[in-house]
Amino acid sequence: MVQASLTTLRIVEALKRRDGAGVTELADHLNIPKSTVHNHLQTLKECEFVVHENGTYRIGLRFLDFGQFVWERVELVQAARNEADRLAEETGDLAHVMVEEHGFGVFVYQTGGDRAVNTNLHVGKRVHLHQTGLGKAILAYLPDDERDEILDQHGLRRRSEETITDRDVLLEELEETRRRGYAVEDEEWIRGLRSVAAPVRDKDGYPIGSLSLTGPLSRMRGERYEETIPDRVQSAANVIELNVEYDENF
Repeated sequence: MVQASLTTLRIVEALKRRDGAGVTELADHLNIPKSTVHNHLQTLKECEFVVHENGTYRIGLRFLDFGQFVWERVELVQAARNEADRLAEETGDLAHVMVEEHGFGVFVYQTGGDRAVNTNLHVGKRVHLHQTGLGKAILAYLPDDERDEILDQHGLRRRSEETITDRDVLLEELEETRRRGYAVEDEEWIRGLRSVAAPVRDKDGYPIGSLSLTGPLSRMRGERYEETIPDRVQSAANVIELNVEYDENF
């Protein structure tokens, strides 16, 4: 790897995580000399990727152009957005679409109905696949070697008290997901929330993404959680799969 490029990216990621920082703060956080941090920040500023206000550097709006460019080229979004919108509108809850990249789950679409809860999830956010129903729906249908490579590389980091961190337990959960055709998430990412997620697979059965519906425990229980929502999510995922199959861009 090119060390200078790696340093620049580490600085950008740190600015994002800390919602802005000064040179000294970044140098201490990243264990990089202040002069090095300053030089990289000045380069980023001259190229208009960061802004500098009152001693604090922040991510600049130029990144927004890159993000929109990438998002518009996520082909699954174009195939899934209408069904996700319909699912959220009919149920009142929060619908998400996820794809896998570099072994992480990336949220690529989010839409909420009139009763949707607020979460810390957003388009572009990366999460460990085992922590969410969306991610488990993808993991369940990946070839064994790809799944094992992801788990070996990224491990089973805990997100909440309910996150599955035992590999054998996770594999049993993925087997159950394949049996019933959908994954569930029971407070594994956020306390008080449940979700139901179905894989979106190509004609060969490979999971190109997943679709979920998320709501509070008060609404995601009983027959609605065990039958009604799974049926709706699976039906919507099936329509998306048909959209994908007959879209010449895939």
